[in-house]
Amino acid sequence: MLGEGRAKFVNAVLRKVTAHDLDGWVEKVAPPYDEDAEDHLAVVHSHPRWIVSALWDALGGGRAGIEDLLEADNERPEVTLVARPGRSTTEELVKALGEDNSLPGRWSPYAVRMAEGGEPGALEAVRESRAGVQDEGSQLVAAALAAVPVEGRDSRWLDGCAGPGGKAALLAALAAERGATLLAAEKQPHRARLVERALAGNPGPYQVITADGTRPPWLPGTFDRILMDVPCSGLGALRRRPESRWRRRAEDLEAFAPLQRGLLREALKAVRVGGVVGYATCSPHLAETRVVVEDVLKGRGGEPVEAEWIDARPLLPGVPALGEGPDVQLWPHLHGTDAMYLALLRRTG
Repeated sequence: MLGEGRAKFVNAVLRKVTAHDLDGWVEKVAPPYDEDAEDHLAVVHSHPRWIVSALWDALGGGRAGIEDLLEADNERPEVTLVARPGRSTTEELVKALGEDNSLPGRWSPYAVRMAEGGEPGALEAVRESRAGVQDEGSQLVAAALAAVPVEGRDSRWLDGCAGPGGKAALLAALAAERGATLLAAEKQPHRARLVERALAGNPGPYQVITADGTRPPWLPGTFDRILMDVPCSGLGALRRRPESRWRRRAEDLEAFAPLQRGLLREALKAVRVGGVVGYATCSPHLAETRVVVEDVLKGRGGEPVEAEWIDARPLLPGVPALGEGPDVQLWPHLHGTDAMYLALLRRTG
């Protein structure tokens, strides 16, 4: 129970809050858009100004696009399932969910959306790791890497930052269909155990190890395909973790950048000539996406790497608004996914 003094204080605050509707408070608190567009959007859509600025830089365009993105960040995302190839099917998931609680994926052939929510763990396929909860953006990243044409050997695949295991499980299933083996490496032991759980029962060969991708135990030129879904700020998943926007600081990106460059540089050493590397982040911030890739290709902070861009857009068939390429950036307001970024690179020498 509140004391009388506290109760009066709370009532006074509530009276103050209800003195204006939302539009009235916006008019009082936010500067006019024409005077300070970023600060106006930050207040109206409850994002730190630095994040508004970073998202707008990455998205480009005018007011309508950035407002749509910020609004999407404030909406609860759908629950999306992945049917892992060779282990489950979308038809099985639809049947288990019921037609009233299932929608087809927008873009991924492995996706089923839960129309009315619910508990994914209640599904037998999810409990048995034959299916899982996975945003369509993550599914598209794994599927695009697997779809890149590769000449010659294609039997050794690596997920170099595999925890907690969602993309690794999809990659392992796709690798099994090709007769390939997936090595899933994760630096943190507790996350490596999650990867083990996600891959349990995979129909093809795989191995999970605890390893640091910046100081890898494997030899150069070992792999044919590599995914590096690097640690990042997570600005592409603000709708899933709304509180993270207030915990992150612009300075955090300075700590991520050397790690991201190091992981990509080592991945390009670990792939054979002619093989492909997918660099992915759950952040659209330019300092974590294209800037990292260009720094590595040009040898900034290290030796230059002989590699070339692959146009990723044709490898996401049917997905609109992918920009000018060759990399792709997904957006919540345009694609209904997290803001996943993907660059595909082929080692040339």
